[in-house]
Parts: sequence; structure tokens; C-alpha cells
Amino acid sequence: MGRSNIADKVLVIARNSALLFSIGFATGHLEAQEKERPVEHPTFYRTTQIDGLSIFYREAGPKDAPTLLLLHGLPSSSRMFEPLFARLSDRYHLVAPDYPGFGHSDWPDPKKFAYTFDHYAEIMNHFTEALGLSRYTLYMQDYGGPVGFRMALAHPDRIEALIVQDAVAHNEGLGASWKTRRAFWADRAANESALRTNLLSLPTTRTRHVGNDPNLERYDPDLWTDEFAFLNQPGQVDIQSDLFYDYRTNVDAYPKWQAWMREKQPRLLVLWGKYDLSFELSEPEAYHRDVPKAEVHVLDAGHFALDVAADQIAQLVRRFMK
Repeated sequence: MGRSNIADKVLVIARNSALLFSIGFATGHLEAQEKERPVEHPTFYRTTQIDGLSIFYREAGPKDAPTLLLLHGLPSSSRMFEPLFARLSDRYHLVAPDYPGFGHSDWPDPKKFAYTFDHYAEIMNHFTEALGLSRYTLYMQDYGGPVGFRMALAHPDRIEALIVQDAVAHNEGLGASWKTRRAFWADRAANESALRTNLLSLPTTRTRHVGNDPNLERYDPDLWTDEFAFLNQPGQVDIQSDLFYDYRTNVDAYPKWQAWMREKQPRLLVLWGKYDLSFELSEPEAYHRDVPKAEVHVLDAGHFALDVAADQIAQLVRRFMK
């Protein structure tokens, strides 16, 4: 082979090597940029002092955007709303606090702190004031209903709209499992042990999530094992028993909440898991009777509908908020 041919081949190899290096460098640079690109609206995990207590909350999204105040249920915490934070923080300001005795907020001694829904609503109202939330849509799940309705009746001017996800405001919405719970309200001392089994056991904690859904493989078992571990922390049984004993005041207040809805006709979105065994499936229609223009959706989900229907719920919330 002639020297010129050899030189030409060497030149081609050099050019190809340079091209491959250039492509590889560019690709690596782009990948590095992708990895380094910050999340546009990250979630922040914060605490603030309210009435002498450390209240933990999650916050994400533009602060000048419409605010969603997310109120959690039993035995969860603000953590239950993580699926919505991942899906809605691009357009909305999301704030989700933990109540006292839940999650990462303080757990004061029940002998020194009144675990009542009136007290929770008062603290949550002070929480919104501390954060400067003067107008918001309330997203209420389970215990979030009694807390949120109290907040709405105390400060109706702050309420942009209501989103109810498996939270009851009508006596007929309480199902068969509430027989033991009503007995507890009637005679606490005689029924405390039965109530704790009925409300706080591992089977009940699991059932809150899966209900009677035949598709169990959709549910992450960490959801209920984590919550059951929380319920077994020192002091939790007493905290939750005290709070649930006060739940009887919610039932007494249902007519007041219904009258408020009928009078004010708030913008209302009702989201309900059809496999929820905690409450009756008739409850969404009861809301619709109070607020005929309410938007009602029964979902292929359980009591904690965000477990398996987060995409659908996020889409419905986006459309409703528009």
C-alpha cells in the first residue's frame, strides 16, 4: 500500500475519532445539564410555631398562584397529598399541614392539650394567618372535613371553593362500622377497648386503604404498615382515642354544615372512592342535594383515593380550579 493511501486512512480515522469524541462530549454535556436542572417547583418541608406548638407542613408551587389548603385524615398526615404535590405544583400553591398529634407536628400530652376538632380548626385558622393565606380552596379528606367545615363557617370570606374527598357531612354517611364507635361515644369507659380495636388495629388500618377493591395489587402495603407503626408510637393510642371521642361533636354539627352549604352554595367538587368501607356510597349524592351545582365523581378507588387514582384526581382538580 502506498504512503498516500496510508496517510488518507489515518486522516479518516482521526476525523471519525474526533467526530465521535465531539458527539460523546455533547451527549455527556446534555445529560449533565439534565441531571443538574433543578425541579421547577420543589416541595419544601417546613415548620412554624402556632399557639406554642411546632406545626409541620409541606409547601410547593408559586405563592402568587391560587392556593390549595390540603387537610388530611386518620391516621395519615400531609404525606398523603404527595401525589398531588407532584402533579399540581406547576400551577397551584399547595400547602398541607400536619395536625397536632399527627405526622411531624408536635404531639402534646393529652392531659395538657385538648384533642378536639374545635381546637384543631382554631389552630389551623391561626396557621393560615401565620402564612398569610387570606383566600384558598379547601381540600378536605376524612378528618379534614370536620376541621375544614369549622374553618369555613368561622371565616367564609377566606373560602374560594371546597373539594371533598371521602369526608362525611351527613349522619347517613356513617356505615355499619360506626355501631361500635357510636357505643363508644355513649359510654366511653365501657367501650374504650372495643373502640381501639375497631378504629386503630392493623386490619382496620389496611381496610381504610383497600376497602373492598378486588384489585389489591394496585396498593402499596407500606401505606398501611407505615400508618400502623405510627399508631403504635408512645402516646398515640391516647391521643387518637381522645380525638375520636370528640368526633361525636361532628355528627351533632352536620345539620349546621348542611345549612351553610344550602345557604352559601359554595363551588364544590366531591371525589369519592367507590370501594371505601369507612363511609357510605350514598354520601356524594347527599352533598349534591345540598349543592345542586356540585361536581361529583365516584372513583375506582378506596377511602384514600389518591393511593390509586392520583392522575384522575389531579386532572379533575385542574379542571375544577379553572
